[in-house]
Amino acid sequence: MTVLAGPFAIATTVLALGGALKALDPADTAHALTALGLPGGRVLVRIGGAIEAVVAIGALVTGNAVLAAIVAASYVAFAVVVTIALRSGKPISSCGCLGKIDTPPSLVHVAVDLVCAAVAVGAAVAATNEIAVPDVLADQPLLGIPFLLLVAVGTGLVLLALTALPKTLAAARAVR
Repeated sequence: MTVLAGPFAIATTVLALGGALKALDPADTAHALTALGLPGGRVLVRIGGAIEAVVAIGALVTGNAVLAAIVAASYVAFAVVVTIALRSGKPISSCGCLGKIDTPPSLVHVAVDLVCAAVAVGAAVAATNEIAVPDVLADQPLLGIPFLLLVAVGTGLVLLALTALPKTLAAARAVR
């Protein structure tokens, strides 16, 4: 097992979750993209979200280098879109990255996207089955349950960083 197995599992799980949520409810993402002058009708967002989820799950399960590279490219694209949203000055309350769950554009969001992209690049370069979840779990004690719990906690922390942390930081700035 490589040190990238846990971070890569977290990055792909967040991507799969975000893709699935966008596929189910594309409205916020479509609205944010349209407000920025980018292509983003609901059908396009729904299809893109479904592709995101499939690629992320495929990368998580197989550890395939090409899929890991696509995961990295996805996160870079998200960082670019969030940066465009931040620089536009338009009142976009949510980038729609997690479907209906409010994810305000923020520097934290850009940083998370870039860290996830770097992890996925590392996984693509490593290109071993040591990052594929079935192989990782086979090498873990206690049927891999501790590893899965850590991935769940890590995923939850990333989701909090994307949703609650920007709001908390904005509230703290407003109090000053």
